[in-house]
Amino acid sequence: MSFSGTVKEEIAEIIPSAGHCRLAELAAILGAAGEAGFGPGGRIMLMITSENRNIIKKSAVLILRSTGYVPEVSVTAGRERKGRTYLLAVTDGEAAAKILKDTGFLTSRGVFRDFSVPPKDHVIKRNCCRKAYLRGMLLASGSVSDPARSYHLEFVCASEETAAGIKRILDGFGISSRTSVRKQTDIVYVKESEGIADTLSLVGAHKSRLAMEDVRIMRGISANVNRTVNCETANLNKTVSASLSQIESIELIRDTVGLSSLPLPLREMAEVRLENPELPLKELGELLSPPVGKSGVNHRLRKLKQIADTL
Repeated sequence: MSFSGTVKEEIAEIIPSAGHCRLAELAAILGAAGEAGFGPGGRIMLMITSENRNIIKKSAVLILRSTGYVPEVSVTAGRERKGRTYLLAVTDGEAAAKILKDTGFLTSRGVFRDFSVPPKDHVIKRNCCRKAYLRGMLLASGSVSDPARSYHLEFVCASEETAAGIKRILDGFGISSRTSVRKQTDIVYVKESEGIADTLSLVGAHKSRLAMEDVRIMRGISANVNRTVNCETANLNKTVSASLSQIESIELIRDTVGLSSLPLPLREMAEVRLENPELPLKELGELLSPPVGKSGVNHRLRKLKQIADTL
């Protein structure tokens, strides 16, 4: 199962104990997958359609706990398991009307509100209700990338207004998010790993957050190892490049005027470098008699290069 599927499976099991939070979460699911209309005899009907059975299962529990009504659930099976479509229907007019009124999608005058617009402010007035609303949106229309590959959490929104509403909620909890349009669909997304982790905590996906933290730690260790290796490799390349240049200068002096023409300190430096082409300056200095520090070695090698340049 994908990481996103694991997150959704975890939050699908969370049933808020407070009625207002259940309605806020149900409002999010209705906004993403709900539909309402009039059935036989002019009674109001409510339907939720999804290919994810967890959405239907949770919606049924939220409706049962909120109204005492047991909704009807049916399955339309395709050729493959992925082709299955689940349908939840509330055919009882009173129950459907109550759900729609309580979630803000039916006015007191019996007028339907567009499901693509955010719920009324009273539905998500409390912080706990805003968290429940985000949980419902993540379950019904969100996704989370595998943190081992990339950091990305997004909500697919039915309208620009809904996207703006989700962004305001995330901003209110101190989570940085952005909006964009993909194939004429409004998206709210979070890219920073810390923001994704905080969002998972907000919606109650604590196990998934811990799993993500484990991956973040391992990625951090791996990145540190790579940086260390790259740094050591760069230093080694620098040492080798400098050594080759120094040896080239010393060999030119040897093959023209001879190393014996050099002052004793420079001649000793030249001989030690020729015998130890792989050593860094500090270790070269320890082989001299008496030992010389890194800056002293560097000074002598520069003198040898100046002589070679003159030649």
